[in-house]
Amino acid sequence: MDNRNQPSHEEGPARSFLLRAFGLFSGDMRMCGEWVKRQPVVIQLLDWVFRGVAQVMFVNNPLSGLLITASVFLQNPWWALNGLLGTLVSTVSAIILGQNREAVSAGLYGYNGTLVGILMAVFSAKESWYWWLLLPNVFMSMVCPVVTKALSSVASKWDLPVFTLPFNILVCLHMAATGANHPYFPQIDIKPNDHLHPHNDSIKSLKISQLLLSVPVGVSQVYGCDSPWKGGLILLALLLSSPTICFHAMLGSAAGMLSGVFYVLTWQTHLLALICALFCAYVTSAISKLMSVFALPACTWPFCLSTLIFLLISSEIPAICRLPLSVVSYPEENRRYQRQLKASEKAQHSQQSGGQEEAPLEENPNGPNVHLCAFICAICLSGRCNTAHGFSLARITHKRQSHSQTCVGAVVQRGRSSVIHPPKSHAGNTYFSNKT
Repeated sequence: MDNRNQPSHEEGPARSFLLRAFGLFSGDMRMCGEWVKRQPVVIQLLDWVFRGVAQVMFVNNPLSGLLITASVFLQNPWWALNGLLGTLVSTVSAIILGQNREAVSAGLYGYNGTLVGILMAVFSAKESWYWWLLLPNVFMSMVCPVVTKALSSVASKWDLPVFTLPFNILVCLHMAATGANHPYFPQIDIKPNDHLHPHNDSIKSLKISQLLLSVPVGVSQVYGCDSPWKGGLILLALLLSSPTICFHAMLGSAAGMLSGVFYVLTWQTHLLALICALFCAYVTSAISKLMSVFALPACTWPFCLSTLIFLLISSEIPAICRLPLSVVSYPEENRRYQRQLKASEKAQHSQQSGGQEEAPLEENPNGPNVHLCAFICAICLSGRCNTAHGFSLARITHKRQSHSQTCVGAVVQRGRSSVIHPPKSHAGNTYFSNKT
């Protein structure tokens, strides 16, 4: 009996060890991020650069960034070098400008530099290893944090991300300023697209295998590649961080963006994301024809415009729940956030239905008061605390809401510190509405 039961006892620890080992490299590799903070600056920069490379696909994982860099290197080493240089310069520029260090360490100030570096090399009419191209690459990548911060100041009023708008602006600016006949930095000649749709004979000759291979090719084209093998390596990098993002990346970048990343994944948000992907196809066709008239590429303008339009949708359906930008993470973490929020709502509802009234705030000239309470809330919501205020938060109470429920943990994801907010609070505000 004991011998038969012993293998099951041995399999339990082995399985848990494998799960813990996989957890170290999946998600956002939070433990790796904490370890990197104690290392020299060179190691920290290496981690931030690879996270920036992965953030193009909304993944905050340095190992995923390393795999994506390897796929670009296999496509063209010159493109990979320009992409890494753009990421490094953009990240260092953000540090010099004094941007939020958590955002920098998450790669949020590096991914636009990645695309700027790669696509400037892709659209250059010069052959590979044209070293003079590094000069405009460095300059445009250096300006990336400036444009990112400027656009964030505007987009934050609607709690919207800037996506790759800085990359679109800077690359189109560079190509419009140089053109195809520039003596030092000539660009490829983009001719007007009179027709983007294939002829009937090409549709009839289309094979199933070509349709299947178009899926990884479409993913690889985000980084300027055109090979299914490179796209498969990029999908592997996404799978390592988040299987949900990997699945939706195969369906379409717009669908993967909405469903699970900025919305909690439900069948309603999934349907909304598919509609957004179809809408993005129309926008791509229109913008490609429009931009080609000016000899400019479409870049990611269609994705940015279509996704921003759908993110501005407001709905009274509880299942269509757009997450506050300050708590957006990878889809699996977003689900955990939603479960914690529902548990907090349920606990508060049961407390209110039980008729329990909270004790009034003690009048103590040396202790905290209501104004101090609101000040602490402002610190929490602005993302500058990790619940270590130095005060006894359990003693500071609102009517029907205590700080012990408010500061239930800090979440650092995609470069922003935030708290798990209780019901009736709004992420991004700098105060609670304290109703008397």
